[in-house]
Amino acid sequence: MNRLEPRQAAQWLMERDSFLVLTHIRPDGDTLGSAAALCAILRKLGKRAAMLPNPGTTGTYADYVADYWAGAEERFDHVVAVDIATHGLFFPEEEPYKGKVELCIDHHPSNEFYAENVCLDAERASCGEIILEISRFLCALDDEIATLLYIAVSTDTGCFVYGNTTAATHQAAAELLQYSTRYREVNKRCFRTKSFKRLRLEAMLVENMELFQEGTIAVVSVSCQMMRELNATEQDAEDLAAFAGQVEGVKVSATLRELEEGKTTKISLRTDPNVLNATKTCALLGGGGHVAASGATVQLPLPQAKEAILNAIAAIQQEG
Repeated sequence: MNRLEPRQAAQWLMERDSFLVLTHIRPDGDTLGSAAALCAILRKLGKRAAMLPNPGTTGTYADYVADYWAGAEERFDHVVAVDIATHGLFFPEEEPYKGKVELCIDHHPSNEFYAENVCLDAERASCGEIILEISRFLCALDDEIATLLYIAVSTDTGCFVYGNTTAATHQAAAELLQYSTRYREVNKRCFRTKSFKRLRLEAMLVENMELFQEGTIAVVSVSCQMMRELNATEQDAEDLAAFAGQVEGVKVSATLRELEEGKTTKISLRTDPNVLNATKTCALLGGGGHVAASGATVQLPLPQAKEAILNAIAAIQQEG
């Protein structure tokens, strides 16, 4: 495995052609925006580049990335993973590419270095910031690239309010706003628009929220039954992980999402890193991520998953 700086990653890309870009399961704005922006950059250089179609893409991002999906019969010479820390985040259609990723561009400290080359900067709030740095060695920004990178940077920071936001993040955003003509549209779609079903789902979360340790820990659950009752879609359930942490006094929040009824649960943990290390906590359950935002998928029904994350939190707390 080789560690590459952004300049070296840019050189690696410049020396090659024909790229298939992978995104992670249950894709968010960072993996989709970063991957599509990378494709746009490479195409601007006259290279072939496309994203492996991700079936989890919701309507929030579909219009922005639609032009970058690879055709069913297309074949590529090189495989690049964007914002994917581990093989465990590959979706089923990406299984054939395990062990074949030549370059991984990522910002997760839990990266497992599965790729031949890794461009990793765990100090960055989003993968989009790294793609922006790489772009400086390849081509000038334009409206398309800047808008896609703005989606990446803004969504992974919760519109610049999450604890991972840094001065560098704001500097990156300021640069992108000079070129994007659609950032207001992105802000409205991603941060100021909620479906009625989403509002009802949030009401249900308030009803089932449990508080522990004198109100400093909040746990909420989203069951398959709840989703069916509301006839809710994946788009209605996007970015729920930050919801419980908005309650006054809460320092640690766990959002449990039932993926397979009675069998599989996705845990999203958000923390004040001065109180609890989210990466270490989720690592006990086979997951990972960032110090303040991590996750894990466990083969447990909701009640046992709740017990598992509370036990993991207690174990890390005891370590001091």
